[in-house]
Amino acid sequence: MKIIIAPDSFKDSLSAEGVAQAIADGLAEVWPQAQLIQCPMADGGEGTVAAVLAACHGELRRRTVRGPLGNPVEAHWGWLADSHTAIIEMAEASGLQLVPPEARDACRTSTFGTGELIHAALEAGARRIILAIGGSATNDGGAGAMQALGVQLFDADDRVLPPGGLALAQLARIGLDSLDPRLAQVRFDIAADVNNPLCGPHGASAIFGPQKGAGPQQVQQLDAALGHFADHCARVLPRDVRDEPGSGAAGGLGFAAKAFLGARFRAGVEVVADLVGLDAAIHGADLVITGEGQFDAQTLRGKTPFGIARIARQHGVPVIVIAGTLGDGYAQMYQHGVAAAFALPSGPMSLVQACNEAPRLLRERAADIARVWRVAAGR
Repeated sequence: MKIIIAPDSFKDSLSAEGVAQAIADGLAEVWPQAQLIQCPMADGGEGTVAAVLAACHGELRRRTVRGPLGNPVEAHWGWLADSHTAIIEMAEASGLQLVPPEARDACRTSTFGTGELIHAALEAGARRIILAIGGSATNDGGAGAMQALGVQLFDADDRVLPPGGLALAQLARIGLDSLDPRLAQVRFDIAADVNNPLCGPHGASAIFGPQKGAGPQQVQQLDAALGHFADHCARVLPRDVRDEPGSGAAGGLGFAAKAFLGARFRAGVEVVADLVGLDAAIHGADLVITGEGQFDAQTLRGKTPFGIARIARQHGVPVIVIAGTLGDGYAQMYQHGVAAAFALPSGPMSLVQACNEAPRLLRERAADIARVWRVAAGR
């Protein structure tokens, strides 16, 4: 019996590696002879670096960079030496979790620190850079990251623009002479789970600006500023990518990465699955167990269980989901390769209690699944 254990992290509770280990412990308790293969997963958001490094035995590196509001933060990034691949979570440098709720300001936050992480990867000799761009605090169209890499942004008086998305409304000229030439030799992949365009009613400002501190008037101003930025980019770059899916990801960092760096946009779970060799692992398996903190209709937008179910379905392997909670619409996933889904709590309990007891609850649910599966398999 070959079982693949490929969960995402449970936010505020356990890393993907911790979730996978707890599930494996529960399965082994009931079915010790089963072959258990752990493949911690992520979808481009928080935990992507940790999941890849756990599976690929890579190196965790650190760099002090500018945070979203300019203060220094220590950011982590991943390095796979054999393939000269860097994995960068932009949230490490420019993430919402770095800004207290009362200080969130989508007009001023910048992705400059993410650009500094890209620069660190270039210094290491990266040939491929994967940008996991979930969880941003920014709405600057990726302008800050590009400035850190040598792009120059000037106003009408030839002064360098200050940080933040709102400042882009004053953009009068873009200079590319100082852009780091090493960027042209690197393959960039964007790992994300959103496909919004840069501007408009479904764009970065309208959809994600409010959670980053933008009020209704600021959303309109930011949307216009990003459009102004895109207009100027179209004059100096080969393609106008503002309307392409994913350009609005991470407050427009997706736009800058595609426009300036030639990055390819891919579902984050697909990028991680390729890196950890999930397709090869599932081949010949009898069962896949995955999971996430909240399993609901939003999972269909490209989150980890959805991506894993797609891969497993190609191999005819059933998938079972263990989730912190089962939300509205989770049963829709039964049409996309998921055979069954189970919530962690065994009875009434608070969210804090469920998070604190997640390892035990995961072991118990995994053991329950193993007992049922053994009966069904007649073993």
